[in-house]
Amino acid sequence: MLGLPPGAGAPAGLVDDPLTAPGAAGAAEAVLRQVLDTRLRQCRAVDPVFAGDLADRLGALVSRGGKRLRTAFAFCGWRAAGGSGDATAVLRTGAALELLQACALVHDDVMDGSLRRRGGPALHVELARGHWAAGMHGSPETFGTSSAVLAGDLALAWADDLLTETALGTPHGRRLHEEWRAMRTEMVAGQYRDLRAQAARSSGVDEALEIATLKSALYTVARPLALGGALAGAGDRTLDALRAAGRCAGLAFQLRDDLLGAFGDPALTGKPAGDDLRSRKLTYLLAVARRLADAAGDRHAAAVLAPDTDARPECAVERMRVAMERTGAGEAVEAKIVELTAMSLGHFEGTGAPPAVRREFAALVERASGMAPRPAEEAA
Repeated sequence: MLGLPPGAGAPAGLVDDPLTAPGAAGAAEAVLRQVLDTRLRQCRAVDPVFAGDLADRLGALVSRGGKRLRTAFAFCGWRAAGGSGDATAVLRTGAALELLQACALVHDDVMDGSLRRRGGPALHVELARGHWAAGMHGSPETFGTSSAVLAGDLALAWADDLLTETALGTPHGRRLHEEWRAMRTEMVAGQYRDLRAQAARSSGVDEALEIATLKSALYTVARPLALGGALAGAGDRTLDALRAAGRCAGLAFQLRDDLLGAFGDPALTGKPAGDDLRSRKLTYLLAVARRLADAAGDRHAAAVLAPDTDARPECAVERMRVAMERTGAGEAVEAKIVELTAMSLGHFEGTGAPPAVRREFAALVERASGMAPRPAEEAA
């Protein structure tokens, strides 16, 4: 076995049984639990207060789930590039992706002021409540924010350690690390562009797509596919096709997330609806709604959706929803998702992946985008 924590056995079906992408996500869950157990033991040995207050809470957030799509896409990329046999390195890479995702979520919730994540309090909120309950001095909010930044940094350190250990144990470690390094920089660039767009009151559709690509599409699908491909020794042509397929599928995923963020049911999504509207975050959905309102001469909708209008009161958020529905922005975004999913399937065919792997990829894209992909000729 390649690089599992000392004394850990292989998750069931890891080596002998052929895995599917959903099966890989489940097997990576077992690897992730083993990694977390090891890291948390190490934290307790360093300092029990730090471990109990911070590391354990971070571990609980990671364990609360998520779609685990990144692991499944990494496995698809590996299989598309001819990967077979022992999938341990792919599963460990998937676990590293989940830890990196935890870093992104914790930091994103701090920057956005989000109150809930994965069906529970956001980590900075939970830490602030702990400060208040313990009767500590100072501002609970400042303590919670500062501590959550450290928790996100810890998740990033765990992710980097795991990826590095995995890269050192595979003949394709150099290419694997190149993809990982590029992904981390893209994530930070996307987060900064997101913050800057809010501060600058940006409203352009093209800028919204650029931010969605950098902040979400690349690290959600494109880079995981390429990481899996790199582990199988994929050549440049295959890696390019994987990245192109992933960029389109990742954008479809983010556009679906935009729709859920504006109109979704918190009981199903695990996070509040309307946060993006309150903050006037430059999503593709909001940018399209503004453009359609201007094109139709709908001055009322344009005013309600304007980037410099205060949307904090709940009634203002509801007015934004009504205005977006009137412009037809939701239907326009749905059409864009259909287009992107079809393009993604077309690019993935360019990898030369066998039919079974293409079917698994199509199923993952359907799950990520919230709709069944159609061939490019049908979506045209």
